[in-house]
Amino acid sequence: MAEIGTDLDRAAKLLRSGELVGIPTETVYGLAGNALDARAVASIFRVKERPSFDPLIMHLPSLERVADYVTEIPAAAVKLARAHWPGPLTMVFKRKPIVPDLVTSGLKTVAIRVPAHPLAQELLKKLDFPLAAPSANPFGYISPTRAKHVQKQLGAKISYVLDGGNCPVGLESTIVSFTDSAPLLLRKGGLTIEAIEGVLGHPVEFNTHSSSNPQAPGMLAKHYSPATKFYLADEMESSNQLTQELERLPSERKAYLLFGETTVAGCTDSRVYRFETSDEGIITAASSLFATLRELDEGNYDAIVASLAPERGLGRAINDRLRRAAAK
Repeated sequence: MAEIGTDLDRAAKLLRSGELVGIPTETVYGLAGNALDARAVASIFRVKERPSFDPLIMHLPSLERVADYVTEIPAAAVKLARAHWPGPLTMVFKRKPIVPDLVTSGLKTVAIRVPAHPLAQELLKKLDFPLAAPSANPFGYISPTRAKHVQKQLGAKISYVLDGGNCPVGLESTIVSFTDSAPLLLRKGGLTIEAIEGVLGHPVEFNTHSSSNPQAPGMLAKHYSPATKFYLADEMESSNQLTQELERLPSERKAYLLFGETTVAGCTDSRVYRFETSDEGIITAASSLFATLRELDEGNYDAIVASLAPERGLGRAINDRLRRAAAK
């Protein structure tokens, strides 16, 4: 079973030897390995049971290191990096040959992030190579935001988890591509669209298409899913079949994750988690969403029903995760 600790030197030594380490970031915990070591990268895919067509994100300590791995950094990307790196922002660029094909799933582009978590920063500064670090969980399942989440799910496959406490953002990074003439939002995440557009000074187009050959992580239609049957309240309103299926379950076998004053028929006697819809409430909901879903998934329920957050700020990223979790 993987040990949980705060020994940066031990984590760095393991990574230099080609092993994988669970590491904290401000978004979620990552399963980290040397991004330039093909064997380490292959281990990431194997341990996560991740399909090889789903590319990874490379993590670096600073913007200054990015030029080593990409052919060009557009001025708009530099502007965005100056404003929001380190932070929950990933940018996609055309890559140099030094980046292994396995990291990019054969794409000619690479996704890069500079994380803000102090332990991740310290670790990256100790290393002379970037880290590939997707979320440290089995592919498609709820992302981990606590060291114990990583230990429980991947502890038999790795030896060490660097404990950085609870992830303060709690949602994966926002991904923006700079490989075409205009920036393109590929994934909603821990940096709001409003913050990005505020820096760039113009609206950013969002790629609305899920793909079986994604340009970046988190673009598959189904993702972030609990093992328990998961439904959206909006779906129930438009589907008599779903409503009847849930009505057949005893109330104590259902749990609800609701925003604001949202009500769902039949939930009064069930376990209800309720998030506020103020701006501060949405930030809190984002930071605890995955941990709450995980707790409900481990609660021996037959079904979990969630309502959507207000479609603003981090609410957009929350809703993206909920919709993908509920996808069939």
